[in-house]
Amino acid sequence: MKKSVVLTVVLACLLSAQLTWAGEYKVVHKNGIVLAMFGTTVEPALQGLLNIRDKMKKAYPETPVRFAFTSNIIRKIWQKRAADPAYIKAHPEIPAEILHVQGPLATIANFQDDGYDTLVVQPTHIAPAEEFLDLTAYVNALASIDTIKTKFKPFNKLVIGRPMLGTFGIKHPYGEDIKTAVEAMQEDADRARKNDAALVYMGHGNDHFPSGGSYLQFEHEMNRAYPDVTTVIGTVEGYPALDQVLETLKKKKVKKVVIRAFMIVAGDHATNDMAGPEKESWKSVFEAAGIEVIPYLHGMGENDRVADIYVQHTADAAADAGMVLK
Repeated sequence: MKKSVVLTVVLACLLSAQLTWAGEYKVVHKNGIVLAMFGTTVEPALQGLLNIRDKMKKAYPETPVRFAFTSNIIRKIWQKRAADPAYIKAHPEIPAEILHVQGPLATIANFQDDGYDTLVVQPTHIAPAEEFLDLTAYVNALASIDTIKTKFKPFNKLVIGRPMLGTFGIKHPYGEDIKTAVEAMQEDADRARKNDAALVYMGHGNDHFPSGGSYLQFEHEMNRAYPDVTTVIGTVEGYPALDQVLETLKKKKVKKVVIRAFMIVAGDHATNDMAGPEKESWKSVFEAAGIEVIPYLHGMGENDRVADIYVQHTADAAADAGMVLK
């Protein structure tokens, strides 16, 4: 009899608690920012990424900002380094968020698991090409998840920001984004002018996606904004290629160039493909053609005005979605 009474009381308490929990369930929307980038394994190149992160945190001190690397290979290298005590000891400057960086899907999922359901995914891509479109597909797929009860949806809002050179659409004309990028590149024009040299950018490009159009429009606007400095842009993959860049330099009778990677980080492409000692590097090819080369080995993310572009694109994405970032 006593056992029966105790069991009845316990069941009553549990039922009462469940009803209370059900009645008191409230959805509290929490904002977060995912900085999504290809990533790099070159330690000094991390400064470009960290600068953008720091700018974002300063703009939104109450909103957590987390990294996501889209490259599987780069993430595996950092995972291996994170498990190597000798590497950790030799590189105390590497933050834990880099050592244990995850992909965008995992980063978004962890945010959601921590109670953040209102997110802006801000890529640090340059052009609206393959990587940006892939990331957009991830974000849109997750954002489309629905539930029978709205309050149980995993995401209140999940949106993606624009790359540096903008993307298609009428709300934020990509031409204006390109002009903003040109203004941010004033320091490069000044550097080339100081050295009495032309300015050559090496973008990444893509062999099967027409990203060259954005690059060429950027080149055109650079030459309009800084007419006393010849600016030429090429890509590691796709169009315009190194051959086109060299052809343009020869036609313009250029004898000296400042070269810089048109990338957020000065990683492997910058140190090897652009400025490396191999005969196939851009530096070697230019020098073989009688052109003096001055490499500038800094990622564009180290430029505060470039970092500010990504902060603004995050703000635009949030505002378009009716989000308030603090």
